[in-house]
Amino acid sequence: MSEHYHGALGTATKLKYGIIITAVILVLEVAGGILSNSLALLSDAGHVFADVVALTLSWYGVRQAARPSSSRMTFGYHRVGVIIAIVNAVSILAIAGIILFEAYQRFYQQPEVNSVMMLVIAVIGLAANIFVASWLHKEQGESLNVKSAFWHAIGDALASVGVIAGAIIIMLTKLYWVDAAVSILISLIIIFAAWGIFREGMRILLEAVPGDINVKEVLKAMKSIPAIKDIHDLHVWSISSNLNAMSCHVLMDDCSISQAASVQRQIEEMLRERFGIGHTTVQIECTPCSNDDLFCKMTEGDKNHDHS
Repeated sequence: MSEHYHGALGTATKLKYGIIITAVILVLEVAGGILSNSLALLSDAGHVFADVVALTLSWYGVRQAARPSSSRMTFGYHRVGVIIAIVNAVSILAIAGIILFEAYQRFYQQPEVNSVMMLVIAVIGLAANIFVASWLHKEQGESLNVKSAFWHAIGDALASVGVIAGAIIIMLTKLYWVDAAVSILISLIIIFAAWGIFREGMRILLEAVPGDINVKEVLKAMKSIPAIKDIHDLHVWSISSNLNAMSCHVLMDDCSISQAASVQRQIEEMLRERFGIGHTTVQIECTPCSNDDLFCKMTEGDKNHDHS
């Protein structure tokens, strides 16, 4: 088996144990939040739930990336993870809305909170999140997917710090409204994270240009290759969060197959190294196409749209 496959399995194993550790913390925080009557702890549990989702999707993405394509699924199963991410982002936004409503209620009716239990469980959560983040620190530089999970763990660690600070303030001052204030802060963090997941998922499903790629820069770099006269029918999209693709038609002077193949290799290497586009389809042409638009005007069932 290839080194890439073994590396993927190693990263997947770390993510799997990260999921287990984070799920245990989720159960502890839900139970602790109910027993201590702490909305802040329950809010942090909502953020931990978001982390479990992110870690699970990252694990799934790593496993699917190592899975070969088939005759029926030529791009593999990457989009399944994207759909799951969108559904989970919507559910996370709903959780944040419920927390904000409950926090609003608690500003008017401030129930007593067991700050000691709140503090103990928050400290355990902080330690677990620091462990998961440190474990994924090395791998997060290799994959955007894992990097997302890493920053989710960092965000949850910061949320745990907020719960700890709130617990200490309540212990010292008996100001129980602090619990609601901390829960609102954590809810805003959850909304920010969930919206980012939802927006990225929709961008991928709509096959929009990835946010970190500038099409004008891609065109400029391609046209800098001397043999290329013009470029049209250009499409840049994402198959998954860390798998970008591009297709285009390239106009050149009439030349041999070997010369055309050499130019094609130059294009593929340049796009992979400079723009992170790993899946490239380039159609070489020596006569202008009937449709020379930069972006192909696609029409349903257009049988006359024929490229030589």
